[in-house]
Amino acid sequence: MDSHKKLLLANKAWVQDKLSAAPDFFEHLSHGQEPEYLWIGCADSRVPAEEITGTQPGQLFVHRNVANMVVHTDFNMLSVLQYAVQVLKVKHVIVCGHYNCGGVQNALSHKNLGLINKWLRHIKDVYRFHERELKIIENPRERFDRLVELNVIEQVRNLADTSIVQQSWHDEGAPVLHGWVYDIHTGLIKELVKMDKDTQLEDIYRYDIN
Repeated sequence: MDSHKKLLLANKAWVQDKLSAAPDFFEHLSHGQEPEYLWIGCADSRVPAEEITGTQPGQLFVHRNVANMVVHTDFNMLSVLQYAVQVLKVKHVIVCGHYNCGGVQNALSHKNLGLINKWLRHIKDVYRFHERELKIIENPRERFDRLVELNVIEQVRNLADTSIVQQSWHDEGAPVLHGWVYDIHTGLIKELVKMDKDTQLEDIYRYDIN
């Protein structure tokens, strides 16, 4: 059997499982979505957002890219963020990275990977911002893990620096921003940082919000 056909068979089994538990499951989903959370995670296949958080369809609005980045020129991410915050009115935005992240690992190297060099450059910038802290970590694995964490923290700050989030903080008092890291070795999520409407931003990043 072709490997992709296994996915189609698995889909049918999943449908039957859902209908057995709740006959109106898909009818209910078809009426719309009201997720409480926006998840910005890594595209890594080992980090399925719904599975590791125990959430069901309709509970997470998900955006994934290489190394869970919040880049201010990425209109894909910005469109997801604006829709989640302004239309869906999510209460929480979660940036979740993970240890052993290939994007972060390659950003630590000098490999020439072609187009993705442009994307990983943002992680190299995170390294530069925190170079003093990272250079004193002698163990390469610990240094790698710390850069994963610092990258998450910087991406949460990038969220707070958007006019989208600042306008919503002014108008709605939400969302709360969270920075998490997932440990592939244990399956556990670690909280790193939280920011809300009372967060004091660096002045240069504040917008005049009316």
